[in-house]
Amino acid sequence: MKQREIGRTGLTCSEVGLGTWAFASQIYGAVDQSDALDTIAYALDNGITLFDTAPLYGDKTTDGISESVLAKGLGSQRNDVLISTKFGRYSTDSSGGEFSARRARESVEGSLRRLDRSHVDVLFFHSPFGPSEIHDDVWTELDKLKSEGKIRVVGHSISMFEDTEHMAREWALERKIDVVQVVYSLMNRQSTNLIDDLGTQGVAVFARESLANGFLIDGLSEDVSFGARNINSRYSREEIAERVEYVASLRFLVREDIRSMPQAAVRWVLDNNNVSTVLSGAKNANELEDWISGSAARPYSSQELSQADSRHYRDFQAA
Repeated sequence: MKQREIGRTGLTCSEVGLGTWAFASQIYGAVDQSDALDTIAYALDNGITLFDTAPLYGDKTTDGISESVLAKGLGSQRNDVLISTKFGRYSTDSSGGEFSARRARESVEGSLRRLDRSHVDVLFFHSPFGPSEIHDDVWTELDKLKSEGKIRVVGHSISMFEDTEHMAREWALERKIDVVQVVYSLMNRQSTNLIDDLGTQGVAVFARESLANGFLIDGLSEDVSFGARNINSRYSREEIAERVEYVASLRFLVREDIRSMPQAAVRWVLDNNNVSTVLSGAKNANELEDWISGSAARPYSSQELSQADSRHYRDFQAA
């Protein structure tokens, strides 16, 4: 697995990381814990060195289920890899985001217990919806957590892109953050300018949802049925058909060394040199293999990239 620099942080990571949201929710369908553990083991065996998680990845009674699963799966190798987690939103608290000194401290210490670790490598603000959720005292507390060695790098996991992009830009310029996590895929290119601009500053980018919540796969038909808890169940029949038709228009990206649309989608994201890692949301080892193969494939030519750029999906807004 190729390694990339995490911007100006001095850290490096595998260019494919493993995200663990699916291990604690049914957002993409139920995941048996044995499958989760097998996926983590497969990731380790294939050189993945970055794992992303969060306290929010739990249920109504327990925060951080995915953090606990990740600790179990990593076992004695938990200190040989990089782990990013988040703070400010929790599965047991439906009251909304709170990004305060108290929340930061409580969240980090809870994550460290679940991860069975002395520190986290990247701590993300977990999708603040606007400046009103950010308490002034949080920055001093984050500095304290850094000085105590409990966190190494602070980042911003961006949601509500149009409302919060300016926050990421300001924080990066002020060197309050050194990493952003953004939705970025062939179907959602809304963050392209931000990625490019932050790249010139040395701010790292973790790309997520790069399979467009499962639309950038093979064999999806317009009559597909999503379960009630699946993130794609909100789309109308017309919207689903339109997305399926769009993906079909990208089939030219599949070639001899890129055998599937997931591999093509991963390769396209990694061809942006400002991306440090693309986060897989794989539910099992078979799905993760596509991400690894996409990383191993040769980059697209400028002609192929230009052809892909000419085929923009009509809706660039984040899901």
